[in-house]
Amino acid sequence: MKRFCFLIALLVAAVFPSAQKSSGEYFVYVGSYTAATSKGIYAWKFNPATGALAPLGLVAETPNPAHVWASPNGKNLYTVNWQASDMVKGDTVSAYAIDPKTGALTFLNKVSAGGVQPNQVVVDPTGKMAVAVNYNTGTMSALAIDTDGKLSEPFYIDQHTGQPLSSRQPGPRAHGVVFSKDARFMYVAELGLDRVYSYRIDPARRVVTPFDPPYVTLKGGSGPRRLQLHPNGKFLYVNHETDSMVSVFEVSGGSLKEIQSLSTLPPDHKGNNTTAEIQIDRDGKFLYVSNRGHDSVTLYTVDAAKGTLTYVENIPTLGRTPRNITIDPTNDYLFAANQGGDDVVVFRIDHKTGHLTPTGTQVQISQPGGIYFVKAR
Repeated sequence: MKRFCFLIALLVAAVFPSAQKSSGEYFVYVGSYTAATSKGIYAWKFNPATGALAPLGLVAETPNPAHVWASPNGKNLYTVNWQASDMVKGDTVSAYAIDPKTGALTFLNKVSAGGVQPNQVVVDPTGKMAVAVNYNTGTMSALAIDTDGKLSEPFYIDQHTGQPLSSRQPGPRAHGVVFSKDARFMYVAELGLDRVYSYRIDPARRVVTPFDPPYVTLKGGSGPRRLQLHPNGKFLYVNHETDSMVSVFEVSGGSLKEIQSLSTLPPDHKGNNTTAEIQIDRDGKFLYVSNRGHDSVTLYTVDAAKGTLTYVENIPTLGRTPRNITIDPTNDYLFAANQGGDDVVVFRIDHKTGHLTPTGTQVQISQPGGIYFVKAR
C-alpha cells in the first residue's frame, strides 16, 4: 500500500508540477538610489543550489527606495523613500503586496516616515509593526501594519535631542534599528549623538516605551550606524560609521553594557573610510562589517559564550562603496551591494572559517541599496 501511494505521489508531481514542494528558490529585492539611472526596486530569482540569479527587472517604480524589508509571512514588502517629491510631513514609507509565484509587487499605500530622509525600515518579528529611522531629523517612528499589509500613519515618534558634536555629526541622525526575537525590545543607533537607544515594545497593542535610562553613550566621534543581535540574544553588535570601529554590548533586557570595541580596518590602512552595514551569520559564529573607502568586508569570529570578537581579515567586495551586505536565508551566501560600483556581488560563506569566496555571480544595478530575500512559492 505504501509503495502504491508513493507511485501515485510521483505521478501527481510529474503531471501537476505545482503540486510539488517549493524548489527552494527566493526572490531577491534590491532597493536603489534613483538620482542616476535606477527607477526603484529591482528583483532577481535566486537559486541557492547553484548561486545563480535570474533577472526579474524593475518591480516597483518609486523614488529612492534605499532600504527594503519584508513581512515575516513573505506577503508584503516595505521600503523607505529616502528623498521624494511627494513628501507627507517629511519623506515616506511605501507598502507593496508580493505575488508569491512571480515576485511582482503591487503598490498598497504610502505614509509619512515621521521625519526627513528615512534610511531604514524594519518589521518586528510578529509582523504587526514597522519602524523607520530618519537621518536628517533624528527621529524614530513606529507604524502599525494592518491585516491587509497596508501601513498606518506613525502612531509613535521619538525625537532624539542633543547638541552637535562635529561637522560630521551636526545633531541627531538616527540610522539603524533591530528587534529582539521575542519582539519585546528594540534598539536604535543614533549616529549623530554617539548613542544607542533602547525601547520596550508591544506590537499588538501598538505601544513603544523608552527604556530608563533611554540610551547608552559610545565614545566621542563613533557614529553608531547599524546593529545586529547575536542569535542567542545576549549580545548586540554596532558598527561605527565615523571612526571605523565595531562595538560589542552585553544585553540584559533593554540594558546595554559595552564590553569591547575594535577596528574594522587592517593596521596598515591609511586612507579614508566609513563603515556601512553589519551582519551576523545564522549560527552566530561570524560577524561581517562593510567598509566604504577600503571597499571591503571585515570578518570577525564570534565567541558565543563571551560575545567578543576576534579580527580575521578584510575581504574585497569587488566593487566600490559597499553600502549594504546581506546574508541569504540559507546562510550559505553573502550579497554585497556596491553603490559606487553599480553592482551586486555574490560570495559563498565558508562555514568553518567564515571566509568569503566570490561565486562569479555579479549583477548590474545603478546605485544599489538594501537587499531582502523572500521565499518563492
